[in-house]
Amino acid sequence: MTQREHRYFVLNKPFGMVSQFVCVEDVRLLGEVDFDFPEGTHAIGRLDGLSEGLLLLSTNKRVTKLLFEGDRPHKRTYLVRVTNIMTPEKVQQLREGVTIRVRGRGEHRTAPCEVELLDAPPDVLPHQLEQNPRIPHSWLRISLYEGKRHQIRNMMLAVNHECRRLIRIAIDDIVLGDLAPGCVREIEEEQFFKLLKIDNGEDSAE
Repeated sequence: MTQREHRYFVLNKPFGMVSQFVCVEDVRLLGEVDFDFPEGTHAIGRLDGLSEGLLLLSTNKRVTKLLFEGDRPHKRTYLVRVTNIMTPEKVQQLREGVTIRVRGRGEHRTAPCEVELLDAPPDVLPHQLEQNPRIPHSWLRISLYEGKRHQIRNMMLAVNHECRRLIRIAIDDIVLGDLAPGCVREIEEEQFFKLLKIDNGEDSAE
């Protein structure tokens, strides 16, 4: 397959599905999505099984390195539902950076990021992890440029809130939009790289 023949997809990954096509454990896999992915398709990065939203897939093996190992960091935006009412003071703590524990690396001070406390809940479908809507909770929109393991969940714990939902809605200028859970949207190669602000390079066939 030459570079020009590669294909690129956006999936709204449902809750409870892992970001893999193959796994030795008994879990829901990407192959259960009702879409005919071409041979060689793989997920670019991951969302854990409890997280939802925008997942990029491609037949181009170079994209993961270009996106996550390049010199330029890439902005990722999430909707986050947490237990109890979050105060403006805690929102400011998150913006400025909090100390979290990273598995195998000890403590880490998170980089400054964008955090917005939402006045009204976003237009998203409910699921079983959500508490009764009458129980106090808060919704946030968070944009950050780093991606430590379970970073947002650990950031919420650092300010004494538990993350109940985590939905990725954008990576740079690729947005989830109104794509329904379990549905797929294909993007042309030139547009895909333009929206991610990365250089496709001039490599020929793989």
